[in-house]
Amino acid sequence: MTKLRTTLLAATFLAALPLVAQAQPVSGLYIGAGAGVNLQQTQSFYGDGENATLKARTGFVGVLSAGWGFGNGLRAEAEFGYRANRLVGKTSTIHSASDWGGRVDTLTGMLNVLFDLHISSFIVPYVGAGVGYGLRAASNLHGYHNSDRTSGTEGSFAYQGIAGAAFPISGVPGLALTVEYRYMGVLPTTFSGAEGGSVKLGNAHNHSALLGIRYAFNAAPAAVMAAPAAVAPAGKSFLVFFDWDKSTLTDRARGIIKEAAMTSKSTAHTVVEVKGYADTSGNPSYNQGISMRRAQTVAAELVRNGVAKGAIAIKAFGDTVLLVPTGPGVREPQNRRVEIIIR
Repeated sequence: MTKLRTTLLAATFLAALPLVAQAQPVSGLYIGAGAGVNLQQTQSFYGDGENATLKARTGFVGVLSAGWGFGNGLRAEAEFGYRANRLVGKTSTIHSASDWGGRVDTLTGMLNVLFDLHISSFIVPYVGAGVGYGLRAASNLHGYHNSDRTSGTEGSFAYQGIAGAAFPISGVPGLALTVEYRYMGVLPTTFSGAEGGSVKLGNAHNHSALLGIRYAFNAAPAAVMAAPAAVAPAGKSFLVFFDWDKSTLTDRARGIIKEAAMTSKSTAHTVVEVKGYADTSGNPSYNQGISMRRAQTVAAELVRNGVAKGAIAIKAFGDTVLLVPTGPGVREPQNRRVEIIIR
């Protein structure tokens, strides 16, 4: 029976693998949502000169967000959150713990900055932080005296830290499942009592675990690799490679271009084709631009080495022709290149 369960689990895992797509940087508008459990640390309660330490029962947390990805791992977003916890007395300086308690729901509006860590093709860990405002809605907050029973809504400064991971789904480009841990802090809040008194709650330290979903609106579909040409182009070719997100030449690249220029000058009636390419780590528009800049840089270096400018034909292909097949969002050094073909 154990062997059968193991076999079924393995089969299920292998069947699920096609659902996971290769990771790509979020670029442009995205929305997200998540829900889970909220654990709140003990907090101080002050009312009518008496105090207690309150503990919270496990509660609910839900968040909605909308943000913008900059295509390089950095994201900024606005977030609305809701947390609900029932408070019960833990210790009291005067009366029994059962005489203290209430309920507090917390609404938050936050501005977050996050950074995606592209260390794997199938999972994208991320970290972030945010600041904003926490509106605490109290219901039936009470101490030993009935006059301490207080309901109301008051707000104070809120802050949070975020650690999570996204799992892209291949069937829908831009769609990803998320798993998150969040720490949320809300500064002390004072509520006015019905008979002129007041109740003060200390710092709220929330620990939340959430499952969620995120959708990026302008995600590119999975790259389709071009079929190799049936016949290789006639002539001699040279490859010049570039650092990530760069169009400047390395010393090694200058040496290759110099060799290509010497070959061109030693061959009568030559045409020099300079073709620029990019990897898939940026969005298509950006990749097209940087592939053109790389081709122009190589062409200028050829001219500096004695090749006639009129003999050079420049083309840029962005990330549409890959030397090494990859999915979107992959920093592949061999795809960041310029090809020099001398005919």
